[in-house]
Amino acid sequence: MAKTDEVSDEETGDGVENAVSDGKKKLPMMMIIVGAVVVLAGGAGGAYFMGMFGGAPMSDQTSKSQAPSIYFDIPEMVVNLASGRKRPQYLKLKIAIEADSQENIDALTPKMPRIQDMFQIYLREMRRSDLEGSAGVYRLKNELMRRINITIHPAEIKRVLFKEIIIQ
Repeated sequence: MAKTDEVSDEETGDGVENAVSDGKKKLPMMMIIVGAVVVLAGGAGGAYFMGMFGGAPMSDQTSKSQAPSIYFDIPEMVVNLASGRKRPQYLKLKIAIEADSQENIDALTPKMPRIQDMFQIYLREMRRSDLEGSAGVYRLKNELMRRINITIHPAEIKRVLFKEIIIQ
């Protein structure tokens, strides 16, 4: 009878229950470990980009773009906008161009008649609703800059700056 009293865990199935309960205990612990690894990796990445581990510090990256800029004023333009109304609507623009170097401005100057022509054609196709809100002005700014850069390639301008925008 002594043999029947010594029943192993395998025969009763207690080993299976113990394994399942160990698995349930391990799951939260694994989640904590994975979370800690993610937090540490994020901190290390942030430290790298701040220059603590030999990465380029953000101030060094921005110092290159803070070179003195050169500005060039484009002559004032007045165009009539596309409208389905009997009464025409007009757009008046005063624009300045920002460039990194005088060479880029020098590339712009002889091509100014072509640039003004492209602006006139593009602007005449616009409607008043295309220019409403900051999103409309932002799209206009990017499109004008894109057209200038295509014309003066390989030279490049940094920004188009609006000095005045009037829609009547």
